[in-house]
Amino acid sequence: MSKKPSPGSCRSSVELQIDRVIVTSLEKATVSVRCLRGPVRPGARFNRLNGSARALDLTLTQAVVYGHRVAELDTGLTALVTLRGEDVQRLMSAPATSGGQVIQGANPLP
Repeated sequence: MSKKPSPGSCRSSVELQIDRVIVTSLEKATVSVRCLRGPVRPGARFNRLNGSARALDLTLTQAVVYGHRVAELDTGLTALVTLRGEDVQRLMSAPATSGGQVIQGANPLP
């Protein structure tokens, strides 16, 4: 008898490196990022921040590459993304000498 996969196991793992937090309001941030593992799609949920034991809760609502909104952000691309959630206050621009924060999560189920 085969075992059914768990609900989260079919979701693809995604990862973004934060370069610059451009605009931050209480629960929304526009962030310059580089996609380290993709493709990342709108609706992706980020639940981990490198170097932090505390869980994260952010949702990607849009990605813009060279002024054009894209349906997915491929590995290696740099983009402006909009993230929503109470944890946007934890995001920081990268100092010139470091690689910046990395957030990890998963795409929504198809």
